[in-house]
Amino acid sequence: MYKVFVNNTPIILSTKKEIKDYKTIHIKKVDFVKIIKDIQQHEEEGKVVRYHFFHKTEEKLMKQLYKKLPVVLAGGGKVYNEKKEVLFIHRNGKWDLPKGKTEKNEPIETTAIREVEEETGVLGLEITKFLYKTYHVFKRNGTYKLKVTYWFEMKTAFDGPLIPQIEEDIQKVRWKDSKKTKKALQDSYANIKELFSHEYAIDCTPKQEVL
Repeated sequence: MYKVFVNNTPIILSTKKEIKDYKTIHIKKVDFVKIIKDIQQHEEEGKVVRYHFFHKTEEKLMKQLYKKLPVVLAGGGKVYNEKKEVLFIHRNGKWDLPKGKTEKNEPIETTAIREVEEETGVLGLEITKFLYKTYHVFKRNGTYKLKVTYWFEMKTAFDGPLIPQIEEDIQKVRWKDSKKTKKALQDSYANIKELFSHEYAIDCTPKQEVL
């Protein structure tokens, strides 16, 4: 099962023919832009509409997803220091993790390390493991796009100054311990919460009225 986030509302993708309380559509028949607008309208009204896209095989399910919208590949890091604190950035009024789109012919691991360095000023990064991919929809120059972000767990012994990348509208960079991380996640994005859901037993399901 996969989740594609439109704002904070997840669209479920699976090989099941139906999921209770979800509007199920075969992915080949999906009008993605129409569904995005429907989700956004319901969010504005404080409601949730639940969509489920399916295909009988996982490979074709994801292949069809990638055909629905232009795809932007990105890499990011869930970075720990020697105190086991997590590196956060603050942008557009939300706590987030550093990430950014890949450059031409750039390995995704290189993208992730470069973006963390550029957005935070943190150096000496070492990837410890691949976590997983998140998917979310965004709009750029009037066009909806699908961002696929490859997330890596990283560690560093860096204890120098944190430097927010102002040109990317980052206002703050902070190391956060477990308590502060939980608090930051209350004011973060649903796809970022997914990266901590097992660690903190976070429920990423929207709490508004369900239709």
